[in-house]
Amino acid sequence: MYRYFIQPQLNKFNNSIIGYELLIRELIDDRWKLPQYFSDIPTDIMVDTLLKTTASLALKVGAVSFNLNRTQIMNEAVDDALMRCQDRLRPLKLIIEVTEEPGDEKISNQELLGMLSRFWEHGMDISLDDVGTGENSYEHIKDFLPITAELKFALQNFDEHIQDRSLQRRIRRWQKIAHDNRQRFIIEGIEDRTDDQVADELEIKYRQGYYYGKPHLLKIEKTDHE
Repeated sequence: MYRYFIQPQLNKFNNSIIGYELLIRELIDDRWKLPQYFSDIPTDIMVDTLLKTTASLALKVGAVSFNLNRTQIMNEAVDDALMRCQDRLRPLKLIIEVTEEPGDEKISNQELLGMLSRFWEHGMDISLDDVGTGENSYEHIKDFLPITAELKFALQNFDEHIQDRSLQRRIRRWQKIAHDNRQRFIIEGIEDRTDDQVADELEIKYRQGYYYGKPHLLKIEKTDHE
């Protein structure tokens, strides 16, 4: 069984929740666990769970974001479901967080750009997750910037702490890229008060992390396991 856990994203400057990220989990041996690969999740189950989850949030928040890898994004059934989901839930906005997984390299940037452009034209926002790590260098993602509304920088992907000056330089670089392209810049992985204070010093407006709220199960059935 699959369910979405939700974690708040906030505007720290005015202390308001701007949306929630949906984090999919699988129930294994009575414990909710992160699937090894998103592409292993049966498409029909993912779509049904997504529709039910977003419907329950539609009147509570302005936007919900969720992760999809390239393989999922290019799946016609997922494409159709996202269109229906966005139509059904307006004015709530769906935000597609693009992630990278093994096997995705067979899908070219141009192929992906074509599908993401369809989502963008349909009123969804595109978010590039994990910028600055793995394959998500500037050269790798620059073609997507014209249709991208958001860049996410994940502290948990780095060995260095946010207090480290070299990591701060990376953060500032991606902040500038987001600013120059009129995009939101979200830093995720804020774990404690120290992280929060450094993010204040870096003047990062949008944030996500355990310090502000841990992911929790959003039940869509009365019998859902806690």
